Amino acid sequence: MSKYFAVNDNAFLKAENLAGDTGLGRVLSTLKILSYNVWFQDVEIDERMGAFGDLIQFYSPDVICFQEVTPYIYETFRQSSWWKAYNCSVSEEMAVMRPYFCMQLSKLPVKSFNRKPFSKSKMLRELCMAEIEVGGKPLVVATSHLESPCPAPPKWDQMHSEERVAQAKEALNLLKKFPNVIFGGDMNWDDDLDGQLPLSGGWVDAWAELRHRENGWTYDTSSNPMLSANRPLQKRLDRFVCNLHDFELNAINMIGTEAIPGVSYCKEKRMGRRVQRLMLPVLPSDHYGLLLKVNSQ
Repeated sequence: MSKYFAVNDNAFLKAENLAGDTGLGRVLSTLKILSYNVWFQDVEIDERMGAFGDLIQFYSPDVICFQEVTPYIYETFRQSSWWKAYNCSVSEEMAVMRPYFCMQLSKLPVKSFNRKPFSKSKMLRELCMAEIEVGGKPLVVATSHLESPCPAPPKWDQMHSEERVAQAKEALNLLKKFPNVIFGGDMNWDDDLDGQLPLSGGWVDAWAELRHRENGWTYDTSSNPMLSANRPLQKRLDRFVCNLHDFELNAINMIGTEAIPGVSYCKEKRMGRRVQRLMLPVLPSDHYGLLLKVNSQ
């Protein structure tokens, strides 16, 4: 049993256990895709990356989409026992060339990994794509880390909504030519600021489709005790949007929602003229992960 795993849906967990590991020698009927922003900050990073390993081994996703991977995080993952089960989109040589990046991992054979820089990005953001085949049916799994809001003095208005919306439109336009697409990642999406995601022509938001009665906040300073000293923010920043003809949505769940046992960190919080030092629990990331299940039709 892993020392860390977080489950808030027993029915989903039961289905996960019944599904078992992916075997390359059999035709898959159910595919599991994980999207997770691993948080590049150096906060108890070894313990957090160990927790990611526990989550990966526990849920055994077939395809993983990571955001905010640093060279150190990459190397930590590469030395982990679970790593050899996956094909990786990022080589060791590529991993040292950028401060952080998106990365895809697949247990299934990959026809190709591709990266397409966005035409409008101050932060060098890009669309990453993995072309795979599941039971003879083509599937593209894509990920991205859309332009991040960076409010700062003096105006606190650097939200980069225009870039984010343009990137979403560009990504969906590039992906629409494929018959089966799962696009998951840290979209940094703010419905109040950015409006609704520009979905049309068969695209659906998996969380809204499957769990529309729940808020789906993947960044939540209220439920995530590691963020309790931050300014209040509750947003569904992370999404899975899909356009599928040969597959159907099955389930979606948040993972990584519990603190790592026995691990804490010191956070300084300014209270007027005073600085208060708080000892806070540590979770795998400041975001929660999303685990999507789709069935082959």
